[in-house]
Amino acid sequence: MLSSFDEKRASAWVRRFAPLIPTGGEVLDLACGEGRHSRLLAELGYRVEAVDKNPLAVASLVGLAGVTPRESDLENGPWPYGGRSFAGIVVTNYLYRPRVDDLLATLADPGVLIYETFMVGNGVYGRPSNPDFLLRPREAIGWAQQRGWRVLAFEEGHVDCPRPAVVQRLCAARGGIRARL
Repeated sequence: MLSSFDEKRASAWVRRFAPLIPTGGEVLDLACGEGRHSRLLAELGYRVEAVDKNPLAVASLVGLAGVTPRESDLENGPWPYGGRSFAGIVVTNYLYRPRVDDLLATLADPGVLIYETFMVGNGVYGRPSNPDFLLRPREAIGWAQQRGWRVLAFEEGHVDCPRPAVVQRLCAARGGIRARL
């Protein structure tokens, strides 16, 4: 059984691996919601681009030191990050496969990807249950392996807290990231 994650405070997975993001680098918090990870990353000294399509969620981040909030519909419109790169990318509880290649192309070298979301099998517990929004077994690890990135950690399986779910978690490094956990 995997360790739990809390939907109202920063994920233990993100807290564990955030220190690997290169110091001074900018971090993309994709589909940030109310910014639980943006807040954590800013507290750790990173400059954070926090993007979500929900204007109320984004508005809650306005004026937060170290955080640049951005309202953008990541699924219906142009990819807002063409030509940009980020030392870290954090994604939790979100999957939109048509944008995965765009997202991964924004990871700088060196850079760290921290990804945690639901996977196939979660439907027995409720939402999300649509397979379009659930990772397939070992799918995220495949993204890293196809690009020659180093997989620092990978988990998939059942969790009980904050509610029963089936999740997949990946931390992968592009380039010369030194583990300093």
